[in-house]
Amino acid sequence: MDKKEVDQYLSSLREEIDEIDSQLVELLAKRRLVTTKVGELKSKVGMPIFAPDREAQLIAKRRQQASDVGLSPDLIEDVLRRLMRDSYVSQDASGYRCVNSACRKVVVIGGKGQLGHVFVDLFQRSNYTVAVLEQDDWQHSDEILRDASVVIVAVPIRLTSTVIQKLDNLPEDCILADITSVKESPLYEMLKVHTGPVLGLHPMFGPDVSGLIKQTIIVCDGRQANNYQWLLEQFEVWGAKIYPVEAVTHDQAMSMVQVMRHFSTIAYGYHLMTEGADISQLVEMSSPIYRLELIMVGRLFAQDPILYTDIIFANQDNVAMMKRFAYRFLELLEDVEMSDKAAFVTMFNQVADWFGDYAELFLQESKGMLLKANELKK
Repeated sequence: MDKKEVDQYLSSLREEIDEIDSQLVELLAKRRLVTTKVGELKSKVGMPIFAPDREAQLIAKRRQQASDVGLSPDLIEDVLRRLMRDSYVSQDASGYRCVNSACRKVVVIGGKGQLGHVFVDLFQRSNYTVAVLEQDDWQHSDEILRDASVVIVAVPIRLTSTVIQKLDNLPEDCILADITSVKESPLYEMLKVHTGPVLGLHPMFGPDVSGLIKQTIIVCDGRQANNYQWLLEQFEVWGAKIYPVEAVTHDQAMSMVQVMRHFSTIAYGYHLMTEGADISQLVEMSSPIYRLELIMVGRLFAQDPILYTDIIFANQDNVAMMKRFAYRFLELLEDVEMSDKAAFVTMFNQVADWFGDYAELFLQESKGMLLKANELKK
């Protein structure tokens, strides 16, 4: 075939691809209409949007179908998961069942803040009466808090205790909760100021979520768990996973999950800056794994510094944890400085044994993330 014939044939094939892609768009639009109807039905009868068994079953069937026709099961699963995220959004727009129609009013203190607004929106979409109490509203706080069935404190960590101490006149049956990332101190203050139901909440997501499907909310019991169970059920209707834990255990875990991670990320970004690193060059020369790491570093510095400052400075016990981390960093650096490869390999194997099956699990999960990071390169 000469070049002209190749170009003509290639043009014909591309037209065929365009037609197939157009059909795909039309099919996806039809699918969206159906999932919207599913959301409306679930909302009407009070079913949670997220059905993990149904999702797993659907993916398994389509993976097998893909394998039978010679397609990559991983490709089909990737497509399906992306479609499911879109489906959850369409179902999410249908609203949610109100678990407790007897709830008089939900008050979110700091409800105009980023995370507070997420809860305001969710309660409103479940047809609760919602009021917001901001800093300038305290002169009217008695009126706003009167007859409240739920009060959620959604203010920065540094202000949480001060705000809680003002809540000494809530209705006896009112549920008092906070959504900060530390739990011992807020729980102590809430139990001291209020005699009714109390619980500490830590939403493990940021304000950029469009819904709570597959999101985790950590729950630390304070008092009268039976009286706040309906609130946890409401979270589950919104799609959230509830993870109960003691407050002291929560704060210990967060020192590693959040504080140490954020601090080391900030330190790494600070190091890159002071070393005069060329970010554009690092991006161009990065492997997918380093690009992903660099994305997470840059993502942090695109956000509010006060948020991370509050998290890191909230508990002085975190200092001891970070010092132990620094000590171990220097300990390993000494092995490198002394060219003690055997000691380094021994340490590596010990940590690998400690991770156990999670190491392989995380390896497999990271593959999809790395492919996505590589696709983002321009």
